[in-house]
Amino acid sequence: MEKLSKTTLSTLLKEGRTNKGISQQELAKLAGVHYTNIGRYERGDASPSADVLNKIASALEVSPDYLMNGTLENKAKDNLKDEKLLIQFKKIEQLSEDKKSLLIEFIDGFIFKNNIQQQLS
Repeated sequence: MEKLSKTTLSTLLKEGRTNKGISQQELAKLAGVHYTNIGRYERGDASPSADVLNKIASALEVSPDYLMNGTLENKAKDNLKDEKLLIQFKKIEQLSEDKKSLLIEFIDGFIFKNNIQQQLS
């Protein structure tokens, strides 16, 4: 299993529990784990097994993927450091599928040309 980001998991776990208005003890009972483990997960001291993660996600009524990675926007912000590009990609997302496909082809062509130029240099 891919290593879970402790910061993301701990933050989203605590946020999810708080949003549901339940204590660590209540979440532990719903997920069938010891409450001290919930505290450890929230502090980032430990990561739950896949089975436990699924049970916690179910108890919080979110997906395991959400607990591991957050939203698509969280992923974009984590992986795309250029704020201007992030803003542009958000705008592109609003385009029709045809226009998005055309833009993707253009970007692919630009990247391909750049790679060829780098190889020839």
